[in-house]
Amino acid sequence: MFVLELTYTAPLDAVDAVLEAHMAWLDEQYEKGLFLASGRKNPRDGGVILAVAQDRARIEEVAATDPFVGAGVCAYRITEFAATKTAPELQRYRETPG
Repeated sequence: MFVLELTYTAPLDAVDAVLEAHMAWLDEQYEKGLFLASGRKNPRDGGVILAVAQDRARIEEVAATDPFVGAGVCAYRITEFAATKTAPELQRYRETPG
């Protein structure tokens, strides 16, 4: 499992100019089963995405296709973790400690 933290690197008007394309990109990743949750940080200086994938390389590849990245308005910080405890709805993503 991965936590993707987006930090805006441009003013909000530049971010907002790409927001519609970013939202469509998010929808695509949800349809593929890669993203589990996402939203803006508060204060609005970026966002957070909870994602699943077979490996970090795949998540890095997906993040690179974000229209925010293409427009140069955000930077990603990707953290991989083993979800050994989850809410029942996320049980299928649990990993065995080891």
